[in-house]
Amino acid sequence: MNWKKGLVTIPLAATIAVPSLGLNVYAEDHMPTPSVDTEAVELRSSLDHLLSEHVYLAVETMRKGAEGASDFDQAAGALSKNTDDLSKAIGSVYGEEAGKQFNDMWSEHIGYFVDYVKATDAGDEEAKQEALDNLGEYKEEFSQFLEDATGERLEAGALAEGLQVHVNQLIGAFDAFVAGDYEAAYEYEREAMSHMYMVSKGLSDAMSNQFPEKFNDTSAVTPAADLRSDLSYLLSEHAGLAVTAMQNGIDGSEDFEASAEALSNNTEELSDTIGSVYGEEAGEQFQQMWSDHIGNFVSYVEATGAEDEAAKEKALSALEDYRADFSSFIETATEGKVSADVMSEGLQTHVNQLIGAFDSYTMEDYDKAYSDIRDAYAHMFTPGKALSGAISAQFPEKFSQEMPSEMPETGLSPQDTGMNSTMWLAIAGMFALITALTLHFRKQNQQ
Repeated sequence: MNWKKGLVTIPLAATIAVPSLGLNVYAEDHMPTPSVDTEAVELRSSLDHLLSEHVYLAVETMRKGAEGASDFDQAAGALSKNTDDLSKAIGSVYGEEAGKQFNDMWSEHIGYFVDYVKATDAGDEEAKQEALDNLGEYKEEFSQFLEDATGERLEAGALAEGLQVHVNQLIGAFDAFVAGDYEAAYEYEREAMSHMYMVSKGLSDAMSNQFPEKFNDTSAVTPAADLRSDLSYLLSEHAGLAVTAMQNGIDGSEDFEASAEALSNNTEELSDTIGSVYGEEAGEQFQQMWSDHIGNFVSYVEATGAEDEAAKEKALSALEDYRADFSSFIETATEGKVSADVMSEGLQTHVNQLIGAFDSYTMEDYDKAYSDIRDAYAHMFTPGKALSGAISAQFPEKFSQEMPSEMPETGLSPQDTGMNSTMWLAIAGMFALITALTLHFRKQNQQ
């Protein structure tokens, strides 16, 4: 299929735009500022978004299928729309036929996961193995396609290894969920989402190097780009896990505690990173602030279950207070490079999307719920861009283009560092954020 070799020339940054919500970043005119929004970095961010969302929606769809949930069709529909977004981007450049070919190819591998879910429900071990065999064949074919498409900048053997990691993580999450090992299920899900950021890093690097004229001779792999990607990862993961925990809470699901723990782990990793640099007190301050706003969402869920309108309003009022406090905190930390007003506007969007998705879910308007879920997930890439831009503008010496930014050593999977892959990304991404926040913590301690 000759169109495949042209596939990677598409500047996804131009065709798949992350929504902008007014989180402007200001740089000092007289200072060289590392950029987080070059053509190649935008490509990487688009791939970050779509590939990680694919994992999140795939895991949710498989879980809904195992439960026989009434919103299974809508979850599967959201996953299909994620595929459509990629296919339409291709079709807009190469025509309807090329877009349909890609849609068929991507949908096929999703179908094999669905086959595995159905076979598990039926207790058909032979059909389960057939689904895994089909995924194995897809892995080899798609790896070779990427090697050819990138002019051998990516090697098929290493790619196949990375794709096998992807398969193992999704199947592992599903099998653990079916077995009732919910803690393991959410660990697999978090690892799978983390893994896709390494995939998008490798792909965007190969693509921007292969077609430098299409990306204005910019690089997808820079320290500033890494910071943007890492912050987007943590923030989008927060949104996804929050949606799941809220749904589980109102449903009284058996995996509610495990989903809440996964959300808590996301918070703890940020807090531990701060505490490891600035001491226990600073870590506790951050953890309290972040945990409080999650607790407000939990209060809203509990009030909804109790049909207590006054308690619901109280939870929303508490979120309003948090929005004001946290916006001021960010403005202080970034020395005004992200203003309190625009941060407050972005936080209100975040609240509206999560509450809207939850309310629609409880009213069984699942089409609206999953539309809001996708919007909430996509939105978190906007503050990721704004914060990384502000931080790199404050500390250009830490994020200069010349600084090395390592690529994974084998395939597109996370390196074996001996620590949890999520923690590794958190440490790498939040190191600069901690530096940016130190002035705030010092002023707060002095007060």
